[in-house]
Amino acid sequence: MFEGKRVLVTGATGSLGKRLVRHLLAGAAGRPQEVIAFSRDEAKQHTMRLDLERRGTEEDDAVHDHRDLVRFHLGDIGDYDAVCKVVRRADVIVNAAAMKQVPTCEFFPSEAVRTNILGPEQLVRAIRRHDYPVEVVVGISTDKACKPVNVMGMTKALQERLLVQANLEAPGTRFVIARYGNVIGSRGSVIPLFLDQIENGGPVTVTAPEMTRFMMTLDQAVQTVVDAAASARPGETYVPSVPSAFVTDIAAALIGQRPIDTTFTGIRPGEKVHEILVAEEERPRTVRRGDYLVIRPML
Repeated sequence: MFEGKRVLVTGATGSLGKRLVRHLLAGAAGRPQEVIAFSRDEAKQHTMRLDLERRGTEEDDAVHDHRDLVRFHLGDIGDYDAVCKVVRRADVIVNAAAMKQVPTCEFFPSEAVRTNILGPEQLVRAIRRHDYPVEVVVGISTDKACKPVNVMGMTKALQERLLVQANLEAPGTRFVIARYGNVIGSRGSVIPLFLDQIENGGPVTVTAPEMTRFMMTLDQAVQTVVDAAASARPGETYVPSVPSAFVTDIAAALIGQRPIDTTFTGIRPGEKVHEILVAEEERPRTVRRGDYLVIRPML
């Protein structure tokens, strides 16, 4: 899928973006001609450059040997001119730029709209206006977009709708979505928080005893994106089949035999007790394809 392609990864310095770039450089899905790492944080780009220099494992060596394929580009996904500069060079786009922290989005909804809605809208606008020959755009979504009750979920749900509709406006490009739940170990996820609390002697804080979350590894998230880019038809949403776990069970597994307490702090602004990956209203349009549930578009 990616062999000889120019791949643009927005939000490239985030957890998913960094892992995806390494996956591409390692050549597991075909080695690209160029990887454009687009983000707005200069310090994180510098750190990522240093990370690509690392050697040791077989993957590290493969990444190191092909690190010159990466072109870092500083810019904001909400800046149309900056977006045009990178979109015009791309064959494949993965939009991983996002505000994804639920409480932060509740307190700063206008910033969430700018990044999570206007950002992907700028990508679509650039492709449509300039007729850039982009083959596929993969939008990264979340289980919180299903029957959303918080700003983060609402903005991601609108991103999904924008990308589905974009197939009608720019039929030369395939716009698809990868939707999944919590990624173990990603920035802002619960496991790094719990580990930090355990290291400092506790307590481990859980918002509600009955809370559950879908869990998957970072490599599973990357593979979902790769498979959606390769196989999803226009407007389809790829949803991986992943397990759900009680957050209290996750905390207990990490605590082990240590004498550390768990305390309950109450639901935070915008949180759900249970997430869903496919809404009841989407079930008639959903089919199983391999390891995925695939939601067909309404339009």
